[in-house]
Amino acid sequence: MHSEAVIEFLGDVPVLQRLPSSSVRDIAQHVVVKHYNPGERIFQEGKPDGGIYFILEGEVEVSRSFYADNLDSEVFRWGKFDHFTQSESDRQENIIALTKLTCLMLPNKYSPLMHPYSVWSADVNLMTRASAEHILSVDPLDVNTFRGITLKGAPKSGKVYGGQFMGQALAAASKTVHFHKILHSFHAHFLLPGDVNIPIIYQVDRLSDVPNIATRRVNALQKERLVFFLIASFHREEEGFDHQESTMPSVPDPETLLPEHGLEEGVQLPRHHPRIGVPTSTSVPWPTEIRPVDPQKYTRYTTRPPSISYWLRAKGRLPDDQALHRCVGAYFSDLLFIQISLNPHRKEGVFPSSISLDHSMWFHRDFRADEWLLYVIDSPTAYNARGFSRGQMFNRKGEVTTS
Repeated sequence: MHSEAVIEFLGDVPVLQRLPSSSVRDIAQHVVVKHYNPGERIFQEGKPDGGIYFILEGEVEVSRSFYADNLDSEVFRWGKFDHFTQSESDRQENIIALTKLTCLMLPNKYSPLMHPYSVWSADVNLMTRASAEHILSVDPLDVNTFRGITLKGAPKSGKVYGGQFMGQALAAASKTVHFHKILHSFHAHFLLPGDVNIPIIYQVDRLSDVPNIATRRVNALQKERLVFFLIASFHREEEGFDHQESTMPSVPDPETLLPEHGLEEGVQLPRHHPRIGVPTSTSVPWPTEIRPVDPQKYTRYTTRPPSISYWLRAKGRLPDDQALHRCVGAYFSDLLFIQISLNPHRKEGVFPSSISLDHSMWFHRDFRADEWLLYVIDSPTAYNARGFSRGQMFNRKGEVTTS
């Protein structure tokens, strides 16, 4: 098979979709094509099992006996995109080709490729790993279920930060689609406050898969309660029309803007928020660099326009996977966002508060989240105890990357 055809097939194998795209490409370099006739046993007695088999064409029947007398057994039928290995347990297992069968077999010596450090990186140095990547590295529990945690030092305010819900849920969704299909939009709903002290379970529903588009729903649960969900759409890159009406505002370069005294990279943090200097498996330094464009100082009681612009980027260097950069972009998007609709209503003696109800985002062009992006936010209206905020991110060339 041609290498690109192998990659195209492997990208649709569910058990491989949770791997870094670099690992899938490496696996494609080492798989061996195996052919079997109907009725042929895949594993012959006395012969080594070889490795991990991915069904390319045809079907197999798998029968498993728990006892030698075969009185307690299971029978399965597996087809294209399923995978199997010879059982290492005490059960007796027979795998027989039901039809003409073609498999791609990954030899055992390459099996470590199936066990990367995280969903984004095959191996990583914890000391140099970007905080945003660490925060969005959800742990696969099975092909459709992932676990995320709130790391010490990451953004939060007594509850799970909304951007964390979105970024981790999108990470989970991204790890259930072909890596050639990239996130292009999502629509999220916040139902209950998230508890920062317990894990979040992300359950992914594979709603639709067609050649160029995939749709996923992700439910986030804590204590078996639904606290957040989103629906995301993924699109394979295609040639098409290109226009842009939005113009990036003329603002100072980020290198000329510095955080003011008392701010953590441009964002005011609560006094109790931990300052993490050295990353660990459960803690990270603050993940973003932020440079507000407006140098004027405000208090929480200062009336001001419902708009803000600031430069931002992830601290450190992220892997080249565009899926991760878009998840990080979603993670960024909730910073200093909903509060903008409160700006015209701030005054002494008034203590307004806000929570996110829903959040939508569209991704128009590739970008690197570890390079400067200008985030332009405004709130065109507020009414009936609801404020509406919207934003666009521009790269340094003035191209709209998200809205």
